[in-house]
Amino acid sequence: MSLNSLNALFLHELRDLYSAEHQLLKALPQMAQAATHTELKQAFNDHLEETRNQVSRLDRIFSLLGEHASGEHCNAMEGLIEEGKGLIEKEGNPDVKDAALIAAAQRVEHYEIAGYGTAHTFAKLLDHDGIAELLQETLDEEGDANKTLNKIATGGLFGEGINEEALAV
Repeated sequence: MSLNSLNALFLHELRDLYSAEHQLLKALPQMAQAATHTELKQAFNDHLEETRNQVSRLDRIFSLLGEHASGEHCNAMEGLIEEGKGLIEKEGNPDVKDAALIAAAQRVEHYEIAGYGTAHTFAKLLDHDGIAELLQETLDEEGDANKTLNKIATGGLFGEGINEEALAV
């Protein structure tokens, strides 16, 4: 596929995100299983369901565009997931490992936020306003997931977070 137009680049970005989300569908259950804190396990499981909805939303977008969703492989997500798997396999204190899982998950969220933000901008430029709204919905969810992970890490307003527990080790 050549990138000779903004539309071609937009489709490339969407296919990259589609691949990333499918890879994440496989990784999130492993992350939830590896987490020891109940709140972190729940956050991973909640995001798994959200990710399923995001894939469905991308399917809808491709249908609206009259395009196929396949054709790209997201190497960046593959690398981020491999780093996360490496952390899961390491021996160590459960609190420290949970802090590491949060860090790995936030890297994933930041990647997705960048990707969906870019795709949203392209959709607006290409006058795909309905698609831009769908992408904004996912972008908002990814931002919320990142905020949730940050709250679990820091404890928010009501006590110590996982980072503080890991520090006590």
